[in-house]
Amino acid sequence: MTQGQLAEPDRGFFAALDRVVHGNPFSDERTQLIQDLVPGASAEQLARDREALARTVVPRLRAFAGTDAVLRLDEPDRRLVQSAFLYVCYHRHVPPLDELIACEVARREAPPVDRIAGSVVGELAGCGIHEDAATRCFAFFYQLRRAYHFIARSLPGESASMRRLRRALWDNVFTHDMRSYRDGLWNRMEDFATLLLGATGTGKGEAAAAIGRSGFIPYLREKRRFAAGFMDSFTAVNLSQFPETLIESELFGHRKGAFTGAVDHQAGVLARCSVHGALFLDEIGELSVSVQVKLLRVLQDRAFAPLGSHDTRHFAGRVIAATHQPLAQLRAQGRLRDDFYYRLCSDVIELPTLRQRIGESPRELEDLVRLLVERIAGEPRADLLAQVLGALARDLPGGYAWPGNVRELEQAVRRVLLTGRYAGDLAADQAVPAQQLAALAHAGQLNAKDLLGRYCAMLYHRLGTYAEVATRTGLDRRTARKYVVEYGAVAGEHLSNSRASSSITAPST
Repeated sequence: MTQGQLAEPDRGFFAALDRVVHGNPFSDERTQLIQDLVPGASAEQLARDREALARTVVPRLRAFAGTDAVLRLDEPDRRLVQSAFLYVCYHRHVPPLDELIACEVARREAPPVDRIAGSVVGELAGCGIHEDAATRCFAFFYQLRRAYHFIARSLPGESASMRRLRRALWDNVFTHDMRSYRDGLWNRMEDFATLLLGATGTGKGEAAAAIGRSGFIPYLREKRRFAAGFMDSFTAVNLSQFPETLIESELFGHRKGAFTGAVDHQAGVLARCSVHGALFLDEIGELSVSVQVKLLRVLQDRAFAPLGSHDTRHFAGRVIAATHQPLAQLRAQGRLRDDFYYRLCSDVIELPTLRQRIGESPRELEDLVRLLVERIAGEPRADLLAQVLGALARDLPGGYAWPGNVRELEQAVRRVLLTGRYAGDLAADQAVPAQQLAALAHAGQLNAKDLLGRYCAMLYHRLGTYAEVATRTGLDRRTARKYVVEYGAVAGEHLSNSRASSSITAPST
């Protein structure tokens, strides 16, 4: 190292590490960067040994021990080296941070947070980071660990669509450029509303909770605690469970006497939402136009008034909305105002169906059943896993669509454990391709060939033979078969295995 500058090999290493530090942990690019920085380690080894890169970084930082050694560097190189210190410090404190998270999730007493904070702040101060900045770094560390915990554990699965979903959720929390987030957007995220789309049972609530519980919460050094608890920072309301006359009261609250039955003051969810938290509005398509207009004011001006009051109150949380209904259909029918939609769509994230996930990765079903069995039984149970997978393979038709998605799968596991069998929701299963075809046709997204091909695939899904498809459509049998084979994968059929075989396989014993 020359005075004030890194040697070129060190600069290259620390620059690559800086991209790791600010990268999305669910991205393939970051995984490749880590592999490049840890010679000889495979992706599988690095997945098992998450401390491998930190151990590689530590020896390179010995030359910069002490504040003066870091501060002598020019600004660009100093930031690179300090980024490396941040990486090592973070990984050193992962176990106590995970313990804090586990304690709050379980609502049990946690170890004193000020001890962990003091350790982090003291270590970072030793590499030239000011105490105030180091305190904010501690809060970032806690946020990073929470986000990883909730995104990775709440939304498991190795299909391509689930990997994309986890990347999208991480970017939603930290933006696609964590440097910009760190340098100024960390306290402005309430300005970014999010819209979650997906069929019933795909996990929109889990995705919303992962976002809502992963927001930045300042650490109050003088009070030796965080400004709020992350479990209380997420407020959810399912709008479909309230009659229209009560939705406004649930959202905005009301004053005593505001309407018949309002016998006392009541705070709505907007008032109950933490200043450091997020409000999840599920089934946004159920809102009347008049309520959408009032919520538009909340999104635009961050202001609202309880029913029966003229007192304006400030809403400081972040808004996450969701619907299982086709967005284009809601807007085309005037049930979702365009101006309201454009205030909600800072980010639009679509959750994949279970059918799509299994189609991308056949092991997805077995992996999900394993997790569900472990959650229900409280421990891994190979015997119960084999029992459930065997029953599903025996009882369900090949290419079963799982119309209720992961929510249905969870209840299927419970039913097999109780009764030893699960026949599926066959009426809904038959309806899935028809609903998909109707939605695409209504949105004007199909040409004539696509429309006929998907219709043939839907009929085959329902009727089971090429001859029946030919009879219903007036096509000859060979043409009908051509359309079914070409469009069957789109409709979710596993044609190559035929209807006699199942896409679900039990593990060998």
